[in-house]
Amino acid sequence: MNIEKYQKQREQLRQNAYQYRERCLQCMQTGRNCYCHQVKKIELSFRFIILIHPIEARRRVATGRMTHLCLPHSLLLRGHDYSRHKVVNEILADPQAHSVLLSPGVNSANLSVMSEAGRAGILPPGKKLNIFVLDGTWATAKKMLKESSNLRVLPQICFTPPAPSHFRVRKQPRADCYSTIEAIHHTIELLGPSFGFDTSKRTHDSLLHVFNYLVDQEIEVIRRANELAGPNRYQRARRNIS
Repeated sequence: MNIEKYQKQREQLRQNAYQYRERCLQCMQTGRNCYCHQVKKIELSFRFIILIHPIEARRRVATGRMTHLCLPHSLLLRGHDYSRHKVVNEILADPQAHSVLLSPGVNSANLSVMSEAGRAGILPPGKKLNIFVLDGTWATAKKMLKESSNLRVLPQICFTPPAPSHFRVRKQPRADCYSTIEAIHHTIELLGPSFGFDTSKRTHDSLLHVFNYLVDQEIEVIRRANELAGPNRYQRARRNIS
């Protein structure tokens, strides 16, 4: 390889690396994977409060952050123990609101088996509905709930997933374990008609559209990386280690 060709390749690598490091300040994706142009705002009469674990907040593919961008009246609060969290406790103390926690479990009211009237009945008359959602891995979400005594006492709701998760770039414990954005989408699907949101217009499906867009982008990045690494990358790695 001559010097001129080598220098051109180095300059190209430098330029590509710089572009890769640039991040959108909203979605935290690199310029090539920014999904902000896919986001469509959804107006709801009830509010989601997304509690994101610090580890999850550092991930590029954080579907809680993605959901927050799509729901203008939602809140995204970072932490792990919310027992003394000022904003959370102010929400819980609001006499005009009623808060529930979206969480699977034996004590959760299953929205999937309720009638529309039954779903409407989870909210006392004259109150506004807040739905808290724990955003993290299943292990970190479980720990968040264990540490947050103010969340453990909330009424809990859940649903029966109608299909496997489409989160193909992250391993789920089971096929019916949904990402945060998928869980919120299906909650809207079930609760919407009881709270004045017309699900027949399918505007809430924009949550899944932006989610699938990012998943497809990540899969393409992985595919290109594998092509560049070559078919024998694992054999070479093993030889280098030994």
